[in-house]
Amino acid sequence: MSENETNDLPLSVQVEGLLFVAAEPVTPAHLAEALEVAPSLVEAALKELDASLQTRGLRLQRHAGRVQLTTAPQLASTIERFLGLEATTHLSRAALETLAIIAYQQPVTHPQIDSIRGVNSDSMLKGLLNKGLIIESGRAEGPGRPILYSTSPEFLQHFGINSITELPPVETAEEDNNHDEMLKG
Repeated sequence: MSENETNDLPLSVQVEGLLFVAAEPVTPAHLAEALEVAPSLVEAALKELDASLQTRGLRLQRHAGRVQLTTAPQLASTIERFLGLEATTHLSRAALETLAIIAYQQPVTHPQIDSIRGVNSDSMLKGLLNKGLIIESGRAEGPGRPILYSTSPEFLQHFGINSITELPPVETAEEDNNHDEMLKG
């Protein structure tokens, strides 16, 4: 196929093709450069592609200014079965608690996590790092320059969300007490 024939395809189709072959998430600017078009045109094509994928087995996932194609979260168990993967490792309550702190407070340091949890989180952090659900995202300014932890793109994929902004709002202790009172009364 010649370059002219490629240019006859809609931009969203060209973007989809590039995302399909990309080994890792890419920036819209990188896509624009490869396609030799303005970044604003790529953003419009990404919106068009995202809308068209909503009724298909793939989704467009954005994280930290990068975008990639992923499978629809609703297909997770079918895909695991197809690939012969077993979901043998479930997250413990403590791991989920640690992950929630990181997701809502990110970037966050180990001492901050320990302070919120009230216990040492060493093993939880190691486990979450090993599972690829969190990443070391830098170092905090201040004494000792502690490591900052953030969620990873795998976190978003695991929980079937496109962005941290899709996380449900945190209930405060007062809201939680009001909810408990409403259930009693």
